Amino acid sequence: MFAVIQTGGKQYRVAKDDIIKVEKLAGDAGETIEFGKVLMVGEDGKAPAVGTPFVDRTSVYATVLEQAKADKVLVFKKKRRHNYRRTRGHRQQVTVLRITDIGAAGKAAPKKAAPRTTEAKPVAETKAAPAKKPAAEKAAPAKKPAAEKAAPARKAEAKPAAEKKTAPKKVAPKKAAAPKKAPAKKPVAETKAPAEKKE
Repeated sequence: MFAVIQTGGKQYRVAKDDIIKVEKLAGDAGETIEFGKVLMVGEDGKAPAVGTPFVDRTSVYATVLEQAKADKVLVFKKKRRHNYRRTRGHRQQVTVLRITDIGAAGKAAPKKAAPRTTEAKPVAETKAAPAKKPAAEKAAPAKKPAAEKAAPARKAEAKPAAEKKTAPKKVAPKKAAAPKKAPAKKPVAETKAPAEKKE
């Protein structure tokens, strides 16, 4: 029997006694986790049951083996011709699981059941915000209105001092437009009469 489950934004095809690595889930070694998001269940030689999107009344149970880190991934940045090179390493946190049972939801956990059964949730969702932060946020808004009231009073006081009497702008007198000249006339070619002889 096999199933396709969804956790950590990924899908995994699992069968009984498989060991898989998934995104970090809350839980210590030895605890049992129930996966309710089963996309498909099938047996050898039979047509699989496909959910829309999940198969009803079906769960997959797994035991946490360990919390570990995946292999290192190197992140290398480079900008050519600028002598810029940066290398960073990253190791993703993962949870190693052994699939113990595939069956009906709410069914008694398998024989190696731990005292605590949790729904598969990413660690980021299970962390609670510290209680001190909300108290600090409440105190900060209380101070702001008092500061805002004082600020307008200061601005109002500053306005009369800022007003100065300014002399009216001097406007240059407009010059009278120059009279338009008549367009230049082309000289008319005069024909010279032959010179008369004097006697």
